[in-house]
Amino acid sequence: MAVSLIWILFVVFVLFMLALDLGVFNRKAHVISVKESLLWTAFWIGVALCFNVLLYFMYEHHWLGIGTHPDHTTGGWDAAVFFFQGYVVEKCLSLDNIFVIALIFTYFGVDRKYQHRVLFWGILGALLMRGLMIGLGAALIKQFDWILYVFAAILLLTAIKMMFAGDEKVDPERNPLVKVARKIFPVTSGFEGQKFFSKVDGKLAITPMFLVLLVVESTDVIFAVDSIPAIFIITQDPFIVFTSNVFAILGLRSLYFALAGILAVFHYVKHALIVVLIFVAMKMFLHSFIKIEPGVSLAVIAGVLGIGIIASLIHAKRQGLKLTDITRETDELIHEHIEEHTHEKH
Repeated sequence: MAVSLIWILFVVFVLFMLALDLGVFNRKAHVISVKESLLWTAFWIGVALCFNVLLYFMYEHHWLGIGTHPDHTTGGWDAAVFFFQGYVVEKCLSLDNIFVIALIFTYFGVDRKYQHRVLFWGILGALLMRGLMIGLGAALIKQFDWILYVFAAILLLTAIKMMFAGDEKVDPERNPLVKVARKIFPVTSGFEGQKFFSKVDGKLAITPMFLVLLVVESTDVIFAVDSIPAIFIITQDPFIVFTSNVFAILGLRSLYFALAGILAVFHYVKHALIVVLIFVAMKMFLHSFIKIEPGVSLAVIAGVLGIGIIASLIHAKRQGLKLTDITRETDELIHEHIEEHTHEKH
C-alpha cells in the first residue's frame, strides 16, 4: 500500500506537468520554433536527471518500502544507474519514432502549428498504453522467469531488422485503425483547425486530424514492442521501468520539433543503437556465466552511443552538410516516400 502511494504521486506529477504544458504554455496553437523546442528538450532532460537523483535517495533509504523485494533489495546507486540506462536507451530508440511521425504529418499535410496538439494527445495515449504493457510484462516475468529470454530474442530480432531494413515507409490508408474509423464515422473533407471531431449533415464526424492521431498512437504501440523488452532486460523493477519510459516519452514531443528537420545528421547513431541492443540482449543470454555490473553496462552503452554521435558529426562535417542542407535532405526524403505511396495507390 505504501509503495502504491509513490506510484500515485508520480502519476499525479506527470498529469500536472501535462496539464501545465497544454493548458498554460501551449494553450494557443502556434508553430514550435527550433529554439523553443530545444529549450523544452533541455527542460525535460533536466527534470529526468533531477528525478534520477530523487530516485537514488528513494531507493537508498527505501522510502515507503520501495526497492525492497522478498528475495533482494535494490540500493540507490543501482536504481539510479538502471533508470539512466533505461532512459538513454529509450531516448535513442525514439529517434526512429520521430522520423516516422514526421512522415505521418507530411503524408496528411498537418499544419505545423497544430502538430503539437496531436503529439500531446498521442503521448498521453502512449503513456497509458506503455503503462498497460509494462504491467503485463512485469506480471509475465513474475510468473515465468524464462520470458526474459524471449525479450532478449525480441531485441536481437529488432537489431537485425534495423541492420538490414531500408528507410521507414508509412501508408496510413492501410492502417487497420484508420480503416475501422472510416467505416464507423464519416470523415470531414478537410482539416477544421485543431479539432478532432466535427459534424457532417448533423451527424458526429471525425476530421483528418483524428486519423493522424490514430496512426501516431498505433505506431507507438509497434515501437513499444521493441523498446519495453529493452528496459525489462536492464531491470525488472516495474517502477524504474515505468518512470524511465515516461520521461523518455515526455521529452519526445519537444525532441520531435528539435530534430525532425535534421535527422540526417545522425548518420551513425542508428548503427550505435544496433550495437547497444545486441549488447543488452547478449548480457541477458550470458548472465548466468558473466556478471556485468550496472556501472559497467552504463559505461558501455554511453560509450557506444557517444562514438556514434561523434562519428555522425565527423561524417556530416566531411560531407559539408550545413543545417539548411540537412533540413532539405530530410524534406526530400520525406517527399520521396510520399510520391512512392501516391504511385502505389494508383
